[in-house]
Parts: sequence; structure tokens; C-alpha cells
Amino acid sequence: MKLQNPEKRYLFPEDYMADPSVHVFDGKIYIYPSHDWECANVENDNGDQYVMKDMHVLSIDGDPMTGKVTDHGKALDIADIPWAGRQLWDCDCVEKDGKYYLYFPLKDKNDIFRIGVAVADRPEGPFVAQPDPIRGSYSIDICVLKDGEDYYLYFGGLWGGQLQRYKDNKALEFPELPEGDAPSLPSRCVRLSKDMLQYAEEPRPIQVVDEEGNPLKANDPHRFFEASWVHKYNGKYYFSYSTGDSHLLCYAVGDNPYGPFVYQGEILTPVVGWTTHHSIIEYEGKWYLFHHDSVPSGGKSWLRSLKVCELHYDADGKILPIDGGGNC
Repeated sequence: MKLQNPEKRYLFPEDYMADPSVHVFDGKIYIYPSHDWECANVENDNGDQYVMKDMHVLSIDGDPMTGKVTDHGKALDIADIPWAGRQLWDCDCVEKDGKYYLYFPLKDKNDIFRIGVAVADRPEGPFVAQPDPIRGSYSIDICVLKDGEDYYLYFGGLWGGQLQRYKDNKALEFPELPEGDAPSLPSRCVRLSKDMLQYAEEPRPIQVVDEEGNPLKANDPHRFFEASWVHKYNGKYYFSYSTGDSHLLCYAVGDNPYGPFVYQGEILTPVVGWTTHHSIIEYEGKWYLFHHDSVPSGGKSWLRSLKVCELHYDADGKILPIDGGGNC
């Protein structure tokens, strides 16, 4: 299928931000990005080059392609999180009963990624962190889906995201990273408790499978790596994700929040930078892909800038793939 090359917009050139989780609250678009900082750390597979020590909330007045972008300032600071170690990475936010819940991955004082919750009365914050991370939480890259009366949290990332350090929600003595024809490591999904502060169940694996129902293999360039996102379109659940070291955004479709999700294709080809991280929303009858690349920083993978473009489906519900405009 021919690649689409829609108009793309850099949303906030004043600062380096990435990993946008985007939602519409009270008719207005809010962006929850991570915040990149210049640093002297060595670039490596553990992601030590990504410092990230606070979080801002952005909003857009009207059309995401033309509307004014407002920075509402610092919404959460690592210094205000009691259990914090380092690396306040990507996040997501959801509303319930007039409260806004921000879910974020953060390394604790033992350098292990946990998932925390912070609460606010307004979508732009400021957010107040709970004193402890969610019990039983691990890894990175948060997405929260509201589906009826239930809320589902998706998470997981390989390499620096530490997903390979866990099996059946238990920490392993030695990491296990599948290779070759072995089934790839899956993302995770868990239903949240009614108070939104804990898990209501054990996290479940979210399998991306081929048309025969077989999990994608570890050596498949379209297998899951990180950056889970789930949205609904025409009654179907679209699970999209980054493939990491093969530098693609891909998607799969299922019939319920837990999957399995059948692989469908690529959403975005490689961008300038190591990889990208995204979200997909509908706003006033149009669909948009929010993501990032490293063009403004001259290709520094740890200094990324937010982008948006329009996204389209064909008559069968397939997402028309978009040219990312660069190489890894």
C-alpha cells in the first residue's frame, strides 16, 4: 500500500518533549509528554541518555494542526515523589468522577521501574503523587483505556524498560530475552481497581498474533517492543506499539481489551531518531497521530520534539501507513 505523506506539525518547538499521550477532556486536547533534558550520560540500550526529571502538560486550542499550544507548566516533579530514584519516563492520564489520574513509570531507589499514580482536580494538574508505587507494578510505557465502566492499564518495554526481567508477573533471577523463532515478549494489560490506585487483578500478557493465531516471533521486525496504545474504531480495539530496534509503529486489532490482537500492518515508517512513541485520538470527526522525532535537535535520540499529523482508515478499517520522513 502506498505510503501517505500528510502535513505534519511540530507542536512545541520551545522545548524537547516526547512520548505524547493525548486525550480530549471537556472538548479540549491535552498532551501528557515526557520531558527530555540534555545530559552527559552515555547512549546505551538501558536508556541512560533519557534523564527526564519532571513532567509538563500541554493543551491545544482547537484544531491540532493549527491551534495554539499552551504549556501549563510543571505538573509533576521527581523531587515530589517520595519513592523516586531516577528517570521519570512516559505517562498517561485518565478522568474518573471529576478527578484526573496520572500514571507514570519511575525507577525506585533500587533502580527498578515501578508504576506510580498522581492525582489532580484539573487535567493540567498540578498532580500529587501517591506515597508508594502500585503494588506488583513493573516496567514502563503507560496507556490507560476507559471501556464502559472499567479502566485498563497497558504497559511494558524491553531492554531499558526491564520487561525481560519478569515472567508471570514475578521477577526473574536472570533476564530472559527471546531470540530467533521463539515467541516475542508481549505487552501487559491489567484492569484497575475502582479507586484507580491499584490493580484489580494480575496483569495479563497481550499477544500480537498472525492470521493463524501464532504469536509473532522474536526475530519478526513487527513484534512488540514498547509504547503500547489502544483506541477503538468501529467497535474494534486497535492495539498499536513501537517495534523498537526495527524503528516502526505497527498495529493489531482485537475484539476485547485483552486481545489477542491480530497483526494488521505498519502505521509509521522510521523517523529521524532511534525510534518513536505515539498516541492516536479522534477529535471533531478526524483522527490524528501524535508522535515525536529528533530532527530539531540534529538527530540526538534523547532530545525529541512532538509532532502531529492526520491519520486515515480505508473502507475496511485498515490504517493507511504514513511516511515517517527519516531513517533510524
